[in-house]
Amino acid sequence: MFDNIGVQGAVRKAIQTEKNAMNFYELGARLMQDRDAKRVFELLAQEERVHAGHFFKAYDGSDIASFDDFMNAPPEEESTWLAAMAKTIDEGFNEQKALELALKNEQKLEKTLRETAAKIENQQVRAVFELNARETHNHFEVIEAEYARVMGMVHDSDMDTYVRE
Repeated sequence: MFDNIGVQGAVRKAIQTEKNAMNFYELGARLMQDRDAKRVFELLAQEERVHAGHFFKAYDGSDIASFDDFMNAPPEEESTWLAAMAKTIDEGFNEQKALELALKNEQKLEKTLRETAAKIENQQVRAVFELNARETHNHFEVIEAEYARVMGMVHDSDMDTYVRE
């Protein structure tokens, strides 16, 4: 993400990645039949917009005139997030597959954000990447809990209840 594009290029790419994630969750929410899973994806879409806003505040480029216009623009055609969702739709969309894909995407994004943060000398910009890495990890945990619910599994947060009963 960072090697040949410099700090501001990495920030610009991060804004686009967060928008791609937002578009992914919006699409997933529209396709969800399960109300709770739909709400999780709607929440995640909103939070991805917030994440993009964190990066936008750290961006010095002039190619994004308006944050809202950028975020409300049609999805990026090259989005790997949406390409993976399209494949999932083609193979028979369901909540389980969408949640599994979301887990994979969030885990990969967290790793990328942490690796990028480690390479950035500017403390303010590094802090934005670190914040978003933590929030991305939180997304992973939310999705993991929802996946456990959808699959009828016992999640770690429920373990005490089951152990005591």
